[in-house]
Amino acid sequence: MKKKLLLLGICSLGFFSSCESFLEEKPYDFLTASNFYQNEGDAIAGLNGVFSLMQAQTYYGRTVWLVTELPGDYMAVVGATTGDRAELSRFTYTANNGEIGNWWVNNYRLIGRANDLIDKVPAVSMNEASKNNILGNARFLRALAYFELVRSYGDVPLITSPIKGPNDDLRPARTPKAAVYEQIIEDLQFAEANCLKENQIPAGNKGRVSSGAAASLLAKVYLTRASSSDAKGTDNQDALAACNRVINSGLYSLMPTYGDVFLPDRENNAEHIFSVQFDLPPNVGNIIVRQNLPAALGGFASFTAEDWFVKSYAATDVRKDWNLSNKANTTTLPQYYFNKFRDDKRIGNDSRVNWLVTRYADVLLMQSEALNNLNAADVTKYQGINRVRQRAGLAALPTTATTKDAFVDLLVLERAWELCDEGHRRYDLIRLNRLKQVEKTIFNRDISDNYLLFPIPQTEIALNPNLTQNPGF
Repeated sequence: MKKKLLLLGICSLGFFSSCESFLEEKPYDFLTASNFYQNEGDAIAGLNGVFSLMQAQTYYGRTVWLVTELPGDYMAVVGATTGDRAELSRFTYTANNGEIGNWWVNNYRLIGRANDLIDKVPAVSMNEASKNNILGNARFLRALAYFELVRSYGDVPLITSPIKGPNDDLRPARTPKAAVYEQIIEDLQFAEANCLKENQIPAGNKGRVSSGAAASLLAKVYLTRASSSDAKGTDNQDALAACNRVINSGLYSLMPTYGDVFLPDRENNAEHIFSVQFDLPPNVGNIIVRQNLPAALGGFASFTAEDWFVKSYAATDVRKDWNLSNKANTTTLPQYYFNKFRDDKRIGNDSRVNWLVTRYADVLLMQSEALNNLNAADVTKYQGINRVRQRAGLAALPTTATTKDAFVDLLVLERAWELCDEGHRRYDLIRLNRLKQVEKTIFNRDISDNYLLFPIPQTEIALNPNLTQNPGF
């Protein structure tokens, strides 16, 4: 099996440089993508190979969290004023930032491996519904990677077929965001139509893509595009419809207790819609627990919560004591750390904590956001956000925020309290047009418009003369 998996991602071990070096090698001792996919077992193994890329520390095992949470407003880097993490936190990042480079490279690795599968599996002789489910999973993952890229970098090269030889375009130019969004939506629509429903996925395959996962991500895609210069007139209505399909399916629900959402012993529960799976050795574990824990508890003490965020929680909000702590055994620490993700069976860096890409509470909050965008006077927009608040032990919001902006202010806080540490904050603040405002209010920091995007990594520009840099970098 290892031999078969070796070539599942031709040119997906990098984007430009690895492709070129790989093509110079002669594949004497292993299968190529062209002759790997012979039967259904090969197609399933190929899909496993696509999913396996997501567990890398430089992808969903660590980097996702750094590039989506540090350039926000509630997390501080401990003891560093320079380096990749400090740059992200302080909005001083450059095209040489290592984590921004990791984010680019690993999203394209996933795209490359998904493209191989999407290209080859249609010719495999197997049950058509099973084939389309596999293709739907791969197209969802490709869409997710492109969504991460377009939100992070803006225009990016759009590649939808595998690189097969030296005559292929190894130095593509950037594609306008509008076309990238269209491909993302097309892939997710295919995934929603062809992936299994949540209750049809076998227990041993939890972590695979469901039709509900595709609809959930579609909702986020539509909301994000609606806030951009590429907005389509139906985006908010389409986002609302996607949220409603998930909600009305009856296949997902809020866990009764907030903390139960995150415990490894309750993983893949009714609130989880799509997550990247992690486990203890010999499998691949998630470093997120150790990154957050203080040194007294065996952690790296890398990050703390900003004081304003600690104080912003209401006294009755059960999420505060789950998400944040200033205790290390019997010691009271001077600052709060993020304690949301826990694993009492953690071994060193490795924990069983899955990375939550989307969960039901997020869908409820997106439903409220879409309704507010469509009609600020529509009081039904309070239903989703109030269900989330009720679980947290808070009273329902009064229906007095009748302007769009007033309700957005409520959403910005609610999403922080509910979804902190889950990879949403930078995206939320940009989508809801609050990033520059909160940075100025909280830190007296003026953020120029160019920091609403990441720079294209300098290593990629050096390899590909057709790549242009984002303004300001």
